[in-house]
Parts: sequence; C-alpha cells; structure tokens
Amino acid sequence: MSETIIEQLKAATKAKQFLQQLSPEGKKKTLDAIAAALIEEEAPILQANKMDLDRMDDEDPKKDRLLLNSGRLKALSDSVKQIADLADPTDQLLLKKMLPNGLEIEKITVPLGVVGVIYESRPNVTIDVAALCIQSGNVCLLRGGSDALYTNVALLEVIHAVLEEQEIPKDIVQLLPVDRKHVSELLEATKYVDIIIPRGSQSLINFVRANAKVPVIETGAGVCHTYVDQTADLEMAAKIVANAKISRPSVCNSLDTVLVDQQVAPEFLIKLAPYFEHAAVEVFADTYAFERLEQHGFSNLKAAEEADFGREFLDLKCSIKTVNGLDEALEHIEKYSSKHSECIVSSNELAIERFLNEVDAAAVYANASTRFTDGGEFGLGAEIGISTQKLHARGPFALEKLVTEKWIVRGNGQIR
Repeated sequence: MSETIIEQLKAATKAKQFLQQLSPEGKKKTLDAIAAALIEEEAPILQANKMDLDRMDDEDPKKDRLLLNSGRLKALSDSVKQIADLADPTDQLLLKKMLPNGLEIEKITVPLGVVGVIYESRPNVTIDVAALCIQSGNVCLLRGGSDALYTNVALLEVIHAVLEEQEIPKDIVQLLPVDRKHVSELLEATKYVDIIIPRGSQSLINFVRANAKVPVIETGAGVCHTYVDQTADLEMAAKIVANAKISRPSVCNSLDTVLVDQQVAPEFLIKLAPYFEHAAVEVFADTYAFERLEQHGFSNLKAAEEADFGREFLDLKCSIKTVNGLDEALEHIEKYSSKHSECIVSSNELAIERFLNEVDAAAVYANASTRFTDGGEFGLGAEIGISTQKLHARGPFALEKLVTEKWIVRGNGQIR
C-alpha cells in the first residue's frame, strides 16, 4: 500500500488541463458510453457488490444503501444518460460590460477544478459524482468507505475502460485508498485539491469540517421533521408521514421526528399507527404520545429520551413529540433540525406561510413528503448530495453548482 497519495493528486492536477479542453459533444459521448457499460457489465458489478454485502451485518441500516441490483443499476445508467443530456454548465456568459475607460469585462462560469468527495457505503455516489464531474469539467477524487470497496473498484474499472476507449486520461476519475491515514492527507492538500465534499453521517461531516484545510461544502446529514398542525387533513397527514419514514428510511431526506399538535394527536396517532405497525417502525414517543399509542395497542413502542430528538435514525425508527401549537413546533425544529428538509401539514394558510418563511432549512414543504428533496425530483438531474450550508450551494448540490466564476478583462493598453 502506498504511503502517500501525492502522486495521485499530482496526476489529478495534470488531468484537469485535458478535461477542461473536452468539448460538450465529447463529454456527452463519454457519459453515454458509461451508461451503456453499466448495463453491459452488470454481472461483475453485482458480483462485487455481493462480496461487500456478505461482509456487512444484516442489521446494519447502511446495508440498504450499499445494495445494488438490476433495478438500481438500471436507474444509475439512466441517471448518467440524464446528466449527459443536461446543458454544459461551463463557459456560460454571466455578465458583459464596457467600462468608461474602455476595458471590456466578462464574467463566465468555469469548473471548480479538482473535487474530492468523501462518502460512506453508497456505491451510487461513485457513478453520480463521476458523471457530474465529467459533465462539468471537473476531476474527481473519490474516497468511498471500506464497506463498499469491491463495488467501487468494479465501478471504477467500468469507467476507466470507457475513458481508455475515448482516449481520455483515466486520472480524471480516481478512487483513493480507504486507509484512514490518507483522509487527512486529502483534507490538507490545498496545493492539489480545490474543494472537499463530505457525504454521509454527521460524524463524518463534523470530522471533515474540523480537519480540512481545503474548502468544504457539507452535504448529507438530515434530521427531518414533519409538523402536523391542528387544522391538518389527518388522513393526508398520516400518508405523508408514513411515506417520509417508510419509503426508504436509510436516506437523508427520510423523516426522523413527527411533531403533532396536541389537539389532534389522539386522532392522528390512531390513523398513523397502522402504517407504522405494518412496516414495523420502532417509535420513540414522548409521554403523551406514548400513552395514546399504548392504549391503541401499538406494539413497537419506547419512551423517548432527549437523545431521540435531533437524531438521524437512517432506519425504520422514528420519534414523536406532541406540541402546543405552531410556535412550539418552530422552537423544536430550530433546536434540533440539521437544516435539511422540514414539513408542515396544515389547512391554515397563515400557519403554512409562517412555517415556510421562518424555518431555516435547505428545503421546506407544505403538505408533501420530505422524500422529494432530491436533484432528480427537482428536475436538476443527479446530485452529489444535499447541501445544508449557505455558501455557494444549498439544497440539491447538482450539476449547476459544480462551477465557479472567472472574470475576463480585455484592454488596449489601459493603466491605473
């Protein structure tokens, strides 16, 4: 095993120059070929994925994120095709003007450069990031988790085979070693890396934020709430909450805490309970909700502790808290939210507008599941992740945000 990744970083810097000369037509041709290769190489990819799955505990909530099958591989291939069809975000003219002194000034979009992405057991990130970076003219350095090592290696082999066919340097997409000692080296590589994007758990994001010298864009952690207002259509509310929790619990836009107005809590909990019972959702309930669910015979029930609020479960687990009106719901969200996705279910337009305007989150919803916070669902194509910070990108961090700006100034001898 190499003692350093410096040679890989140097190769990435060199490859950046080639990639920034690649035409939009060349990018599309490359991505379409990668999309086709993912389907053609299904057997070895799924075999590698099985090797990773066999090493992971069945009870580990990350196992669903790790899993690839024919359907998910087809979805990945389709995602790459969609990225290929998106407009090239680089070399877009943002501003052009002539100054009184005769200087002609333009502002254009350019690639970020070398993008390092640190993520956990989600092999789809390998493909999504590679495709997004190729389309936006960026070199990508991928540091996936050890849980997905065999899968990521197999996916990288598919990408590299296509790049070789297209006579494009393979160094534009690199998989870094999983040895943790190299993470610090990546985070401090200000000479070679332009930006770091952590995608995963809050602990991963916190580590990167605390240790990076390279600029960071945070994505990933989502502590998401749905507030059921006293005026809500409770049948609709139960379906929204159930979808947000059950449809895919291991992802960052899934529901973690239900806040329900105490005036409608008894009736709402009765309507919600069958959905949660059927899916075997484990509920951590405050005293009021616990008593109501226990009376109703809900089986998978525990008394909530303070740590169950502000907790990203990533599993079929959920906390429930009863609140006394909108103000208390807003206070709870302000205290515990990770600023990812928050929802109100209500028929009161004033309450809805207050919620949408006052909640500080990347995406706020009225009467719809938080599961829609996604680049594809928002019509942006695939995403690197959901940014929960406020600089450069917020919300789905998709193709349009993988660029920065450059000023071009043309003169004819002006001096100052």
